[in-house]
Amino acid sequence: MEQKVKIAILGYGHIGRKHAEMVFQNQDYHLVALIDPKFKSENLDQNISVDHFTSLQDFLQSDISADVIAICTPNGLHYEQTKLIVEKGIHAIIEKPITLNSEEAQELEQLAARNKVHLFPVMQNRFSPPALWLKSLMESKVLGKIFMVQISCFWNRNDQYYTKESWRGTKALDGGTLYTQFSHYLDIMYWLFGDITNIKSKFADFNHAELTEFEDSGIVTFDFNSGGMGSFTFSTAVWNENLESSLTIIAENGSVKVGGQYMNHVEKCVIKDYNAPELPETNLANDYGSFKGSAQNHQHLYKNVIDFLKEGKEIHTTTDDSVQVLKIIERIYAQNN
Repeated sequence: MEQKVKIAILGYGHIGRKHAEMVFQNQDYHLVALIDPKFKSENLDQNISVDHFTSLQDFLQSDISADVIAICTPNGLHYEQTKLIVEKGIHAIIEKPITLNSEEAQELEQLAARNKVHLFPVMQNRFSPPALWLKSLMESKVLGKIFMVQISCFWNRNDQYYTKESWRGTKALDGGTLYTQFSHYLDIMYWLFGDITNIKSKFADFNHAELTEFEDSGIVTFDFNSGGMGSFTFSTAVWNENLESSLTIIAENGSVKVGGQYMNHVEKCVIKDYNAPELPETNLANDYGSFKGSAQNHQHLYKNVIDFLKEGKEIHTTTDDSVQVLKIIERIYAQNN
């Protein structure tokens, strides 16, 4: 694939605009279309000269071709939309979570293989400098045996985020906080330490009972199959602003804590016979006005997709890993006491 990769973006909300920005920043891509039902009543951004469609079906039936479609729609729509795209022989970049059901995700993985296309899940936090450093620690085994891992994600999601007309907060289209907000950090946990067992979960809905159909906070404890025990504590009930996303490791040869609002800097590194490297600065958080998301790392994912499609390089966010994270989420919810 020597020419520019033709890409369309399905869903043009906050995250769809972020994907459009990534496309414009990368000279290997050519944006061919934007697709969103809201174009029936809203005009396209005047500074974007591109065809736009009000449905995926209309685009797929048009004479415009695409190599890749980026799916930036509500979570509950991903399965059916990805299925249509894959059956047309088009690659798909899929915002997290790739589906709200692990069996559906596995079905899409198999369907993509049969149609000789690829799915690229968006788990961009893997590309942040602290995450890459943590991965190198685990691969080098300098920490020795892992004793304990604690992950804490304390965010703010307010009334402006969960509006009555929005898909956010619904079981069918949102799914829950572990899918929409914190699957990134469960992905990092799985990427670093592998699968978990002996799960115990407790959930609460402290200040979103009138806004959502699911919990806003939870405490999860578990054991790692590879050894050691862990906890995952999360909330979207924090007042006013995001508080932190942190990961602490207590191990045989030392201790590490990566903290900040978005797991964006190393707060502590005390490891036997080891000097921590100087890491590049982590990008700022995605700022959507009324709320902030994870760090801005989509550009690394878009480059990884190009490197894979054009040069056959390794994909860093695999569908299989996304399936395993979905299975972890399902087991966490199933163990609610």
